[in-house]
Amino acid sequence: MRPKRIHREDLRRRLRNLHIIDFVKDMIFINLGMLVYSLGWAVFMLPNRIVTGGGAGAAAILQYATGFPMQYTLLIVNSVLLLIAWWQLGSKFTLKTLYAVLSLTFYLDFCQRVVGMDPELARGILGANQEIGMSCILGAILNGIGIGMVFMSGGCTGGWDIIASIVNKYKNVSIGRVLLYLDLVVIGGSYFLFHSWQTVVYGYITLVVYTFAVDVMINSSKQDIQFTIYTKEYDDIIEVIREKTGHTATLMYGEGGYTHEAMKVVITIVHKNEQVDILRLVRDADPDAFVTFHRVEGAFGKGFNVIKA
Repeated sequence: MRPKRIHREDLRRRLRNLHIIDFVKDMIFINLGMLVYSLGWAVFMLPNRIVTGGGAGAAAILQYATGFPMQYTLLIVNSVLLLIAWWQLGSKFTLKTLYAVLSLTFYLDFCQRVVGMDPELARGILGANQEIGMSCILGAILNGIGIGMVFMSGGCTGGWDIIASIVNKYKNVSIGRVLLYLDLVVIGGSYFLFHSWQTVVYGYITLVVYTFAVDVMINSSKQDIQFTIYTKEYDDIIEVIREKTGHTATLMYGEGGYTHEAMKVVITIVHKNEQVDILRLVRDADPDAFVTFHRVEGAFGKGFNVIKA
């Protein structure tokens, strides 16, 4: 006999309480991510005048040229961009990004002050014969890990990410491609400040290592995810997926190979950054559900990419 289904209102109430806990966890994770990211800049990259892409790279170049702290440049620019993001991308994305921007401002200032107290901190970590190449790689790895932690929590650090998200909303251009074009311009432009191709090359190396580290953290953001969910609470799970993500799902009829018990299987495809949300929704609606997911190399149609073949 099928167990009694959870009443919809009880389910929503339970979900709200659990989402508060998840939101707090996300804020803590964003905080840690911004600390790691700031350490990469303060300890390894800024002391060696290393450039990279993104809004942070542009702000760092301005600091090298004028001495104006990059964290305040980022705060000023992001204050404007966040107003646009609130209008174009919604409040949830904007609030998490605002929190990340404020955390980044604090930690960049704090970490630079700590490094200023001990200018030989990087030398103490890398040894007396430290090379700029090693600082470049270590700084990029810390940057990538920090940003990956923020992305996994549903936020971003503002800057180019906001611009790319808005462009992606209205044009069939991937966020990754927009960011790549902007990064290439910023790093290439650093030549006019330093008049050194070596600096430009190190900047591109930093960008490659940073991008790889982010991808490792979030399991390749370029792909969508297909979930296959075996559950008796399929109606509740489909409803919460639709309410919280805007995606729908397909029901398939199945039968247990051992018990021969009839069941329905929920299949849904979501964006990569919604993977954690879906797992949490399924966990909250049916802790006994059996879930598998895999990467989808391409998803086209409503809510995903436009077919232009």
